[in-house]
Amino acid sequence: MSDFVLFNKYDAVFDDVKHLLYEGNKYVVFDLEGCNGNASFMDLYKYSKERFPNKVFESEEELNNYLEKASENKTAELSFSDFKLNSDGLIPCIAQDYKTGEVLMMAYMNEESYKKTLETGLMTYWTRSRQRLWTKGEESGHFQKVISLTIDCDKDTILAKVDQTGPACHTGNPTCFFTPLTTNADEADNKDIYKVLQDVYSVIADRKANPREGSYTNYLFDKGIDKILKKVGEESTEIVIAAKNPDPKEIKYEIADFLYHAMVLMVERGVTWEEIAEELANRE
Repeated sequence: MSDFVLFNKYDAVFDDVKHLLYEGNKYVVFDLEGCNGNASFMDLYKYSKERFPNKVFESEEELNNYLEKASENKTAELSFSDFKLNSDGLIPCIAQDYKTGEVLMMAYMNEESYKKTLETGLMTYWTRSRQRLWTKGEESGHFQKVISLTIDCDKDTILAKVDQTGPACHTGNPTCFFTPLTTNADEADNKDIYKVLQDVYSVIADRKANPREGSYTNYLFDKGIDKILKKVGEESTEIVIAAKNPDPKEIKYEIADFLYHAMVLMVERGVTWEEIAEELANRE
């Protein structure tokens, strides 16, 4: 049985259910048999089930059935012998940043490096030039922690989603793919939302570490937490006002302004986007 908590706080509210899940409990099982027909508790269960359909259950039996079905539907694990290899017994592996989706590099794996990757949780490749196993970052410290490995439809290429430490490229570039050959100008204007937020956050963090004269960001940091909180509150109010305006440009501007000031607050209090993303993921 996976971790769960039996919920029998009959005067509870929805926030109580959320807190149980956000504290790390995988599942919440409502004690409906013991509630003696408590209408409020029943309503709370129905609403919680609607909000967290794969986290909230009416009984241990229902939870067990759900877990058994999920296990049956789980994709069977493939072995290295199922892959289509090149003439040297290697398979190409593309490493991708799991947060931004940016393609970082391509290298080859043999069976030994594949097994070591699974055992250690760190991307390990076969270097053709040196003819040996190579754990990415073993010399530079720029390791790649495995998030997931996926084989393509032809079973001849692996996609590795990784948590990259430092730059992926030996040149110091974040990715090995930094030399453009051709570009569609319209497509190039598209912005990845996570990358934009992370880039702005990084600039704000750099301003705090390396102040610049005349910087508005440094002005906020110098004034302290109360000033930052005041601005966050003011920008929240501006969003409410802008939302009543039929012109969508105004609300976009105000939300962007709010996010900037919220990121100043995040840097001031040491909160990262990774932590925010993890918290939101836990909420489904």
